[in-house]
Amino acid sequence: MSTKNRGKRPSWDEYFLNIARTVSTRSTCPRRSVGAVLVRERQILSTGYNGAPRGLRHCTDVGCLMRDGHCVRASHAEMNAIAQAAFHGVPVADSILYATDKPCLICSKLLINSGITRIVYVHDYPDQISDQMLQDAGIELIQFKK
Repeated sequence: MSTKNRGKRPSWDEYFLNIARTVSTRSTCPRRSVGAVLVRERQILSTGYNGAPRGLRHCTDVGCLMRDGHCVRASHAEMNAIAQAAFHGVPVADSILYATDKPCLICSKLLINSGITRIVYVHDYPDQISDQMLQDAGIELIQFKK
């Protein structure tokens, strides 16, 4: 067994965030590339990236559908990770979300209702209402800094 990488292994948070970064490369909305990974007991349950709902045309194919400065064609990565788990009958209660970006308000409410217990993210998304709701729900919110 090689000892070359001994001591250089990433932490679990860093490991799953690296996977979320890779997932984000599948994004089909050019406005933002976000990746999300749902994990329970160090096992990946589901992944998601921002893009159009299943079977619909993607922003990269037909352009963004804008409303109030936001693309409404694409579903958010967190939504897609939860939907992917539901599609395959995988429960996500008591899991951790690893994401490239902090969830928006709508995704935060969905994560609360899905039973997510912890959120680890890299890039901030300023939303005080979302922060307060996650705190009130007892969800641990951690910005990962290496």
